[in-house]
Amino acid sequence: MIDHHLIQAVAAVVREGSFEAAARALKVTPSAISQRVKLIEERLGSVLVVRGQPCTATDTGARLCRHAELMGALEAELHRDLPELAQAGMAPGPASLRVAVNADSLGTWFVAAMARFGQEDPTLLELAVDNEDHTADWLRRGRVLGAVTSIASPVQGCRSRRLGALRYLATASPAFVARHFAGGVDAESLARTPSLKFDGKDELQAMWVRRLLRRDVPLAAHRVPSTHGGIDAALAGVGWVMNPECLVRGHIAEGRLVELVTGLPIDVALYWQSARLPVPALERLGRAVAATAAQALVQARA
Repeated sequence: MIDHHLIQAVAAVVREGSFEAAARALKVTPSAISQRVKLIEERLGSVLVVRGQPCTATDTGARLCRHAELMGALEAELHRDLPELAQAGMAPGPASLRVAVNADSLGTWFVAAMARFGQEDPTLLELAVDNEDHTADWLRRGRVLGAVTSIASPVQGCRSRRLGALRYLATASPAFVARHFAGGVDAESLARTPSLKFDGKDELQAMWVRRLLRRDVPLAAHRVPSTHGGIDAALAGVGWVMNPECLVRGHIAEGRLVELVTGLPIDVALYWQSARLPVPALERLGRAVAATAAQALVQARA
């Protein structure tokens, strides 16, 4: 059996980002943390921590971190069921769950899910943010226990539940549309007009163009890695962008933004995938996510 203190040291370095910060979190010396990490790496014959600024986990290290996370959650649940353990001076440290979520969900409805979860469970949440088409990869590599993803098919060892769809509208400022699309929104005008995208993984603008024209059009794009930053850039006339409808509805109603083409939304179906593990905190989080999504996302008609 691997010494739990060694696993905790690896998890703390990855969570805190450095050996020094991990030492402060565990109330030991940096030398002790370094020795523990080195010892477990030697025993396993594998590098677990990539030394850098910040320190990150290798795939093997990430699996050990997930194990530490599970043990912490189960121990916290035991103390929840047996409060006499705390009276005996055996109070646990704060448990945490690491989950992956796409930026637009985080910027619209996921914080409300966190609040709902926090009302019944003190477990801390550590969020990894990635594109909705890629958050499932975090589950696949064992780096998280749950993920909001656009992938419906369950990752091996996980369960999948449909949450609803996040609706997007192609929007820009009225002045921007008048300047760039005076002759209409077509392949020629789209090709020469700057758009906005979150990062290199963001395909929403291209998806909307394919739906409109039934063909691909090369798009020039500013990269703005922020949900609300994309809205601000559209309001400022920097480019056009696919924005979550719930965030721009007010701007459209007051005339600060307009749709490039009315009645042409893109609905991105989202799913909650989580590890099939007997972790009550993870189950409670899943219920909070589903309940919040049922109110915030577009639901399929029965």
